[in-house]
Amino acid sequence: MMILWLLLAEVALSGVTTGGPTVTSHPDAPSHNRLQGTAVVAVEEVMETGELNPNHYPAQRVAKVVQHYLNTLHGSPYKVFGLRRVTRAYAEDVPGSGRKYQLELSVQETVQKQTTASCSAEVRFPREANHQPPQVRILSYGDDLLKINVSVQEEALYEQYKRTQSLLFAQNLPDSYGHIEPEHVPFWHLGAVASSFVMLSESTEDTLYNMAQVANVTQLASDDDLLKFEYDVLLHEMVSQDIIAWKVLITWSPPDGVKVMKMEKREYVTTNLKTTLL
Repeated sequence: MMILWLLLAEVALSGVTTGGPTVTSHPDAPSHNRLQGTAVVAVEEVMETGELNPNHYPAQRVAKVVQHYLNTLHGSPYKVFGLRRVTRAYAEDVPGSGRKYQLELSVQETVQKQTTASCSAEVRFPREANHQPPQVRILSYGDDLLKINVSVQEEALYEQYKRTQSLLFAQNLPDSYGHIEPEHVPFWHLGAVASSFVMLSESTEDTLYNMAQVANVTQLASDDDLLKFEYDVLLHEMVSQDIIAWKVLITWSPPDGVKVMKMEKREYVTTNLKTTLL
C-alpha cells in the first residue's frame, strides 16, 4: 500500500502528462524491463545523437534535469515546477567534453496548477572519471514563469514558523493512505524543492529521478532570519527502480529562497519496489 501511494505522490509532484514514453530498443543494445506508469517497457541503452523523439526516454530524462534546475532557482513551499511536455530535443557529442542536449519544453507550476510556460534549455553531461553534475543553462523563459507571485502565502508561512514556540516535526508525507495534513502540505512542497538539489546533482544520462516521500522533516532552531529544516527524503530512481534515502539540511526565507547547507546519502531503503517501506 505504501509503495502505491509513493508512486501516486510522485505523479502529483512531477506534473508529467499521462502516458509513458514509447521507447525503441536498438537490436544490438542491451535492454532491461523497467516500470513506467503501469506498463513495462524496454529502455534503450544506446545514446542517440541528432534529433530525438521528445517522448522517448533520452529526451525525458534530460528534461527532468531542467525541471530540477528550475526548482533549485525558483522553488518554494508554494511554487514547485513539474515537467509538462518536451516539444523538441537534440543531442550531440562534444569531443573531449561529453554530451550536449538542447531542449524546448513546457513546465507547469504544480502547487497552484494555474501556470504552464515554455522554456528552452541547454544541458551538458560532463564525461569525467568522477561523477560531475550536469550543467544547465536556461536559454529562454516564458513570461508566465516569471510572473508567478506567491509572496503573500510565503510571508504568512514564514511569519508563522519564525514566531512559533514549538518547532515543526512531521513524518510520512504522504502517509500509507496518501494523506497529508493541510498544515504540512507546504513542507511536502519544500521537501520536493530540497530533493531537486539532490536529484540535479545526482542525475546522469542514465537516470530518471522523482521524490517519492518526505520521510520526516524537522525544524531546527535558528539565530538569524532564516528558517532551518532537516529533511529525510526518499528518492525513486525510475530506471533502476531503487528507492534511495537522503538527508538534506536547508534554509529558507521568502527573500533568500531555498539554500542547501548539507546533503548526505543514506543507505538504500529497498530495491525494485519489492519491499514495503517502513
